[in-house]
Amino acid sequence: MTEFRLDWDRHARTGTSEAVLCEAKTAAQVEAIARSAADLGRRLLFTRLGPRKFERLAGGVRDALDYDLASGTAILGGVPAASASGRVAIVAAGTSDLPVAREAERTLRFAGETATLIADVGVAGLWRLMEHVEALRAHRVVIAVAGMEGALFSVLAGLVPGVVVAVPSSVGYGVGKGGRTALNAALASCASGLAVVNIDNGFGGAHAALRVLGPR
Repeated sequence: MTEFRLDWDRHARTGTSEAVLCEAKTAAQVEAIARSAADLGRRLLFTRLGPRKFERLAGGVRDALDYDLASGTAILGGVPAASASGRVAIVAAGTSDLPVAREAERTLRFAGETATLIADVGVAGLWRLMEHVEALRAHRVVIAVAGMEGALFSVLAGLVPGVVVAVPSSVGYGVGKGGRTALNAALASCASGLAVVNIDNGFGGAHAALRVLGPR
């Protein structure tokens, strides 16, 4: 009996595509899904695919995947040509937040959307963010990734007119509680209209952005 059933009609229903979360799957399961999609001529995004699991995949499957180590994502069926629209920006508070930011960036690329990625602009050095504010104001959606106290979310949402999607990251320690402080800061923000997704959910942040943008 097949252990998986992929939702190939999801894009037609919702505008966002099926993806495969690999974290709790075995290498054999990931491989079987990739082969099934390839046989059908389907494109597919894999998330949370760690390097050790990726290396355990059969050589032919590995060769068919465009794998990004930094984000733990893989794309089957080719990466679309880069768009020049610049509708989405991704802002990472620190370089430690880049894995989550890169997951968002790769999810957008799978959908054919090229994002502007700006890193290391946390509010501890507010001048770093302010250097980019005018450029960020030109984007329809800004995905903000931050851990620690999560102050970036409110600051950014108070400076730009586009939709801001907060992605709390698990970066931090002590009372940071694995991203819960940043999540609570985003939920309790006084900046109206701030959208929030779960901790480390760069994929979800990207899909929120795609739903805001709608079809091309």
